[in-house]
Amino acid sequence: MSLSKKIGLAALALSVLLGLGVLGWAWYKVSSIEAQLPSVQSLREPNLGAPLRIYSADGKLIGEFGAERRSPLAYDQFPQQVIQAFLAAEDDQFFQHGGVDYFGLVRAALKLATTGEKRQGGSTITMQLARNVFLSPERSYERKIREILLAQKIERELDKKRILEIYLNRIFLGTRAYGVAEAAYVYYSKTLSELSLSETAVLAALPKAPSALNPLTNPKRSQERRDYVLRRMRELKFIDDAAFERARAEPILAQEHAPPVDLDAGYVAEMVRAELF
Repeated sequence: MSLSKKIGLAALALSVLLGLGVLGWAWYKVSSIEAQLPSVQSLREPNLGAPLRIYSADGKLIGEFGAERRSPLAYDQFPQQVIQAFLAAEDDQFFQHGGVDYFGLVRAALKLATTGEKRQGGSTITMQLARNVFLSPERSYERKIREILLAQKIERELDKKRILEIYLNRIFLGTRAYGVAEAAYVYYSKTLSELSLSETAVLAALPKAPSALNPLTNPKRSQERRDYVLRRMRELKFIDDAAFERARAEPILAQEHAPPVDLDAGYVAEMVRAELF
């Protein structure tokens, strides 16, 4: 055997060994991360941190305390239009995938490789839920691996409707509003069933950037993102052309609404809060 062939075989053997070493390290790393994942049990009976509400003896609200405003609902209480808007905006393949959009992750990786731009990409609704509940906001490869593994674990232990229910009740939508039902009141003083298609799309636009797309502080960007959500709903056949045009023509009229206090007795409410704590 010639010297050049021996060198070639040696290089090939070394490449194979290096490849096996990398695969072994990756398997060990993923296994160690998976062993440290938190329990999904907290999602089964989530503590949503609803605000403290003080009522009079005859059931009238006299005060509300707490930084987070929530109004959790069961899955069947969410109107179909709300579900469709959020699927169109965030994850139209939610009911088909197993928690991870691998094509989206590949697109994000290619974007990083070709432009050097590191952005959040390919995050499904399940991955967003895993990130928001269990993980820190840092952006790192290890955290992304944790996010993927947690999403797969959530999908194994909870059904799709339960996952979407928790997401719609937990997602932060700006202005202290957590969950879609509370956001509907905060921005429009309406229940979810009372929202117009345009208003629903405004709320569905918010998870991407609750501050930058807030209809109270940046109505122009809110409208641009709302129109994107409406286009996606039309493309997915959730709405027809006529509904799309009507909703797109509707102006952004969101206003912040305070909790609906029935009795003006703030001092009494504060006395009760102080006594409780």
